[in-house]
Amino acid sequence: MARVDFLGTGNAFSPHGRLHALAMIDEKILIDAPPTLLAQMRSGDFSTSSIQHLLFTHWHADHTFGFPFFLLDRKYISDTSGDASLTVHLRPGGKTLLSSLCNMGFPGSLTDALEQSIDWNEDESGILEGTGWKYERFPVCHTPETDPHGYELTHESGFRLLHCGDSGPCSEIEKRAGNADVVLLEMGMPDIGEFPHHHRPSDVISFSGRHPEAKVLVTHNYSSGRGNDGGFPMPSLPDSIHQLEDGDAIEISSDGSFSLIIK
Repeated sequence: MARVDFLGTGNAFSPHGRLHALAMIDEKILIDAPPTLLAQMRSGDFSTSSIQHLLFTHWHADHTFGFPFFLLDRKYISDTSGDASLTVHLRPGGKTLLSSLCNMGFPGSLTDALEQSIDWNEDESGILEGTGWKYERFPVCHTPETDPHGYELTHESGFRLLHCGDSGPCSEIEKRAGNADVVLLEMGMPDIGEFPHHHRPSDVISFSGRHPEAKVLVTHNYSSGRGNDGGFPMPSLPDSIHQLEDGDAIEISSDGSFSLIIK
């Protein structure tokens, strides 16, 4: 059985009751490294040393600023022997950017980890070794300067997750959605204007109507979590769409069927 844990479901502003968006697969794969990453992993008693693959979607701070802390924890706390493998999957130029971030945050402390403890992989597709997953990266519609991409993740059971990163409506998502069992859409802005680089509630509803065969899950939510006061209230969406909360999960069976685990 495979499992996807949603350790955070908020946008850059961390609305009430939500930490930054963060997905973890089988305790071996992380998608992005938000500033709150260590706190999110600690809350579930997960270890940074168990992570074998880290996939980056784009370079915004709420998706990258946890990387130096992640490496620091592995070096000094969870993997002091340096035996745990780590492959970082990213776009060209990403190694320079992330290394600069680490050197700015912890000058001199992570130089050896950056050079000796990481396999930097810029391949656009491949097998995530040591797991039952493979990936294909694809471009999405978000702030162009951040080089935004999503990941089509396929499990050996046949289950397919379309992780769209941060993106407004775009042709690549539309093209791939027909083959997906679950589509993870960000919903970073409310319906208060035009925001081509984000999905709004109306965009999510429209997308779900065009792709009824896929289960649509919402993350990177602009609204407060369920039961939390303050900030934007949760929008009303059709029952076919689930607005994820921190701690929700997907469990995937060996035949590719799946169930949503609500915290």
